[in-house]
Amino acid sequence: MGKWRALVLVLVHVLIGLHIAHWLTTGETVTPVEPSEAMAFSRSSLVNAGLIFFAVMILLTAIFGRFFCGWGCHVVALQDLCRHLMLKIGITPRPLKSRALAWVPALAFIYMFIWPAAYRLWMGDSLAVSGTEFTTAHFWSTFPGWVVGILTLLICGFACVYFLGAKGFCTYACPYGAIFAAADQVAPMRIRVTDACHQCGHCTAVCTSNVRVHEEVRDWGMVVSAGCMKCQDCVSVCPNGALYYGSGPIPLLAKPRSEPSKRPPAAVQWGDETLMVLVFIISFLIVRGLYGVVPFLMSLGVAGVMAFFAVTCKRLLTEPTVERSGLRIKRGGKLLPQGRVFVAAMGVLLLFFGHGAVLRTQAYWGDAVYDDTAALRRVLLGTPDAAPSLSTQHREAINGGIARLQNVEAWGLFPTLGNAARLAWFHALTGDAAASERAALQAIDREELPVEMHQVLAHVALQRGDAAAAIAQWEQAILARPDLPEAYLALGVYLAKSGDTDAGQQVFGRGLAEVRDSPALYYNAGLARAVSGQAEASIEFFQRALVLAPKYLEARETLAGVMASLGRFEESVEQFRVALQQVPDDAQTRFLLARALLGMGASDEAMIELKRVLELDATNTQAQVLLDGLDGEDSR
Repeated sequence: MGKWRALVLVLVHVLIGLHIAHWLTTGETVTPVEPSEAMAFSRSSLVNAGLIFFAVMILLTAIFGRFFCGWGCHVVALQDLCRHLMLKIGITPRPLKSRALAWVPALAFIYMFIWPAAYRLWMGDSLAVSGTEFTTAHFWSTFPGWVVGILTLLICGFACVYFLGAKGFCTYACPYGAIFAAADQVAPMRIRVTDACHQCGHCTAVCTSNVRVHEEVRDWGMVVSAGCMKCQDCVSVCPNGALYYGSGPIPLLAKPRSEPSKRPPAAVQWGDETLMVLVFIISFLIVRGLYGVVPFLMSLGVAGVMAFFAVTCKRLLTEPTVERSGLRIKRGGKLLPQGRVFVAAMGVLLLFFGHGAVLRTQAYWGDAVYDDTAALRRVLLGTPDAAPSLSTQHREAINGGIARLQNVEAWGLFPTLGNAARLAWFHALTGDAAASERAALQAIDREELPVEMHQVLAHVALQRGDAAAAIAQWEQAILARPDLPEAYLALGVYLAKSGDTDAGQQVFGRGLAEVRDSPALYYNAGLARAVSGQAEASIEFFQRALVLAPKYLEARETLAGVMASLGRFEESVEQFRVALQQVPDDAQTRFLLARALLGMGASDEAMIELKRVLELDATNTQAQVLLDGLDGEDSR
């Protein structure tokens, strides 16, 4: 079946090429049809083409078995190609048989898809669908550049295949394979056997997924291993035609025909397993995000290869002979020429990883400060014409972050993507306009967060009193990513606060034409109309904001206030009561509710609310005055 499968995988790549060509030709296309895109739902409940594709593949796997990996995965195609080329030159990849590292795919799946959703639930967020994104103009934004792409091919392809086995990346790294393997256990369609089987072992010999096919069909009457990718090579080589792909009992409920045979002990002993796990974790932590470019899946591949190197180095020190296909390191206690090259390469790798560890440590502390300043950065974006007020603790932390990131900049072998943008933010927060501008311009040259960097430059321009330059920078931010709301918000709010509410409304309108799912844009568009005397027109914008974000407190309270100003007191009271469900101890919201109740003539209810206001805030003189007035009316 190899030729048919190769043809199908070639056609898959043709479709990928057509997808990319469509984007390059039209400027917009379907969002990437790739399982990792499903993370958008775990993180923000966004439905895209990748999520639907992943869900459909999981469902089909639960019926037809783990066929997608063998017949549709571009990484499997890469590994098969690498194995084919190695066989052509006489190298037969041998699988690494690790029990501990086999858990990596499941842990990676949990980290990518389960943990973000669980964390959101723990924080009180809802997993209800927040929106859809089936087309994009920024197709390549979630993919790495060419250099990282080529390195990924070399590592997840050749390196993983040679050092970890024919399906090394699938076995020890792929998070998608973990869920496909789980779904495979309930699939009725799988490789099965007839009584014509003579246990010749041809099927096991051709299986590139390291499944002991002849033993499984003997013991279970079918292949139960979740590693089976339904390539059907075993079916095609069976000399007796005893194997077939068909329906029957599922592995999860299957009972063995007889006592299953004892498997040979794993090639890796527990001492080596412990070493591999430690090296895997350390390597992953160093490589993940190194220079701001190494992606998650590539990091897993690198860590797996480094774990193999660690065990090989241990064997080099303790065993007289260390060899594998195509690589003769040591024989009879003597280091061979290839062994000397190997030792030299390990030395270079050790230096590289040691240097990387230093960089990642510096970047870790700098990034920690950056994360801690998220609220301050939002303040700066929301009020770009005013410098944020920093506590002594914040200022010391930011200065420490600047020092750390400057070390990363100075010590790195290559520029670290994202470093200049973080420095621009830090300098902007501390009020160093010149340093912030230099770092922001450098970040834009490196294509680091261009939307945010143009907004930082707008802040710097306002600090210098140059409103025209600030507006120009906001327009540049909009031009860079017209599908993001932040620059529209910043520019529109600035214009409205400057007194030009009409211009602010126009900017918000431009934003809503491009970004129709931003509650903040709808809220500010409504606010601009409300303050300019268009109260009635503002209501629909507040309502739309609340449809998109039902817990948007500012939008609800403003809507309630606008309704009260229009004499629609009953609707106003209803909105205030909903708001109080979120903040039951907010004295000001209760005070506004009391005023709305007075407007509709509900004096008794208003008195109750005013008394509650004074319980929460005894200094609220306005509430006291209203309550005294109501008490006076009652006494009369």
